[in-house]
Amino acid sequence: MGQSLVQIYVHLIYSTKGRKPLLKDPAFRKRLYGYKAGICKKQDCPAIIINGVEDHVHLLCRLGKTIDIAKLVQSLKRPSSDWIKEESSIKNFYWQTGYGAFSISPGHVDGLTEYIRDQEIHHRKESFQDEFRRICKRYDVDIDERYVWD
Repeated sequence: MGQSLVQIYVHLIYSTKGRKPLLKDPAFRKRLYGYKAGICKKQDCPAIIINGVEDHVHLLCRLGKTIDIAKLVQSLKRPSSDWIKEESSIKNFYWQTGYGAFSISPGHVDGLTEYIRDQEIHHRKESFQDEFRRICKRYDVDIDERYVWD
């Protein structure tokens, strides 16, 4: 086959270092998500939706055909951490070291988009830790509680 064709949807989840609720301002978060969407576009990984709450982010994108997930996450976390420090009063901001990355079938994109859009409503009832445990269980991913919450 002479042409490379890729359609891989990826749901990324990661939190602030120590799950500190540092991203409290919804207007600032919206600007941050716009910045992250620009990074995704530059990496040829168009973002479908980015949203979250004060201590974590969910991002759904199509993975480009020339980048691996670790490189995409690195390109999202490091520059956005620097951007947050420059654009806000949060001078000691860091993302957690790890992340969750889950493949999504095209048939589930709409449902996941709605789920990510409703993060603020959702997290009135469920903590980030419980949400992440539930998602990992759904995808049959074992987590080691000693290390997953850095």
